[in-house]
Amino acid sequence: MLTKNIVVVDDEPTTRQGLQRTLERWNNGEFTIHTATSGKEVLQLAKEKRIHILLSDIRMPEMTGLQLLKNIKEMGINPVVIVISAYSEFEYAQEAIRLGVVNYLLKPVGKKKLIDAVEDAVQVLEKQLRVGVIEKVVDEKIADANTKIDSTKDTIRAAIAYIDQHLKHEINQKDVAGHIHLNPSYFSVLFKEQVKLTFSEYVTRRRIQRAKELMISTNLPINEIAEEVGYKTSKYFIKLFKENEGVTPSAYRKTHNERAF
Repeated sequence: MLTKNIVVVDDEPTTRQGLQRTLERWNNGEFTIHTATSGKEVLQLAKEKRIHILLSDIRMPEMTGLQLLKNIKEMGINPVVIVISAYSEFEYAQEAIRLGVVNYLLKPVGKKKLIDAVEDAVQVLEKQLRVGVIEKVVDEKIADANTKIDSTKDTIRAAIAYIDQHLKHEINQKDVAGHIHLNPSYFSVLFKEQVKLTFSEYVTRRRIQRAKELMISTNLPINEIAEEVGYKTSKYFIKLFKENEGVTPSAYRKTHNERAF
């Protein structure tokens, strides 16, 4: 997986370094831990790389933590945010929540409370990334097909489920028809009628969609992704992918990973 970024911003060196040390010990290599002494440093860092999780002090000179969050939002950046403060006034917490903060910690922050808060933030981040991947790889025709089969015959729903579960393996119309106990010719007509795609069109589109999911969410080599979605040779997979998407798998991965991470 690509490394993601956690940024700790606090103008107090002792607090900043303590938080960094705790997070470095907790980290399993999935994150790079960055530190900043001011909101301005964070805004500069945000121009260079995506900030996935931000831990920000509230009271800082020149730019408060809340001002930093507003500026980041104006830049179109939406990290998962944890606010840290020595001040427990409700107005700070209220404003922080309005700005989308997922946790509000009071100094001094215990190690367990810090780790618990960051692990909660990681779960929120993972959910956001999953939603982002789904939005990027969605195939409108497959989405429409799945919407239609929700209210159609159980046999076609079963066929779709069987295809989705066997993308890695050789799939043919006869075997799927047999699985749902239909005559292959009748199944072909019924499938096209209900899904608005031929059997082979659906399988190809679903395999390409799954390949895009793997390209964005993993570091698997292209030849392994080809195998994971049922193609014996990467050469044929690359040709098919380019015909459907207009770019090679490598170009697609580079473009979308830069946007996602």
